[in-house]
Amino acid sequence: MVLPASKSISNRLLIIKALSSKDFSIEGLSDSDDTKALQMGLQATADVVDTCDGGTTMRFLTAYFAATAQAKTLTGSESIKNRPIGGLVDALNHLGAEITYLEKTGYPPVQTSGKALSGNTVEINGSVSSQFISALLLVAPTLPEGLTINIKGDIVSEPYIGMTLGLMKQAGVKSKYEKKTISVAHQDYVSEGMTVEGDRSAASYWYQITALANEAELVLQGMNEKSLQGDAIFTQMANTLGIKTEFTPEGAVLSKIKNLCLTLWLDFNGTPDLLPTMAVICCLKNIRFRFFGVQNLHFKETDRIVALHNELMKLGFCIKEVQDGVIEWNGERCEPQEAISIATYNDHRIAMAFAPAAIIFPGLQIENPEVVDKSYPNFWNDLKSIGVTIVEV
Repeated sequence: MVLPASKSISNRLLIIKALSSKDFSIEGLSDSDDTKALQMGLQATADVVDTCDGGTTMRFLTAYFAATAQAKTLTGSESIKNRPIGGLVDALNHLGAEITYLEKTGYPPVQTSGKALSGNTVEINGSVSSQFISALLLVAPTLPEGLTINIKGDIVSEPYIGMTLGLMKQAGVKSKYEKKTISVAHQDYVSEGMTVEGDRSAASYWYQITALANEAELVLQGMNEKSLQGDAIFTQMANTLGIKTEFTPEGAVLSKIKNLCLTLWLDFNGTPDLLPTMAVICCLKNIRFRFFGVQNLHFKETDRIVALHNELMKLGFCIKEVQDGVIEWNGERCEPQEAISIATYNDHRIAMAFAPAAIIFPGLQIENPEVVDKSYPNFWNDLKSIGVTIVEV
């Protein structure tokens, strides 16, 4: 099985390339809808740019157009119009941009004025989205005096900030990160070429299939042992689920082992995209859990905590958000539906996290299956390639 290219890495490299003083090649770019939308936005000559359903696309392009002094109107889907961008806009305006909201304050669509950035220090809340910080970091070396970012509050999805800084370093840009302060001097991006890793978020669904199958051995091509992606931690999490990972020249080999836990407590503050996968696995494997640090899942493509609660109920499992950002399952069951149809809420991760449940619930239906195009367009074909029967209804 060949993993899709990382959308997160692809999107960052596209911004770096667009800001680079020297053109370079990107090998293995993601074919996801989000990456395609970002490419189109960077190439757009029209005044209005449609970011479609990409939160990263909206946030990265807002910073890019502000840093390159371009007057643009950025809009997107109804889902995007309900995803916050206020922290990023406030930071950019503090640096000299004049970005205005066209509908609801704090949310897209937004309009950049074309006024150049001139400041060199900014403060931003880290508890809403790490994408705000990554967006600022990517444009930081192009500012006349560089940029110092002071982060206040807790930092969600911090591994994504590390990924951004790691890719910037590969492209020749140095930075300093200590005590919630990141400093980037004015300097040029310079690279001879970059290669995109296989997507570790996508790999989690193959771990899920391995965990749920009675017998399984899968080879995942494109999965590097040393990864910039925070979601690579799923390899360690998988040990508690009874899955061993062996890295070979052919790829990562997943196989079943016996050390299956009965109860799991995990903090997902740094890796929220893994939460839907893990919650579904644990319920289906009868592993009680308490998961922390998931409060920002209320503000993804959908409210993923509500979505998980609703759809797991259909399978007969009653999970609860016991306090903000903490969900648990103590083994409580309810009667599963006879004909199960999973609503996906226009959210790719909900669709892919529930699809492997068909191993336990044959005939399971996934509504609006095309939502996987956002990050993993070949997901259904890849399932077919391992023998899964998929029928359009």
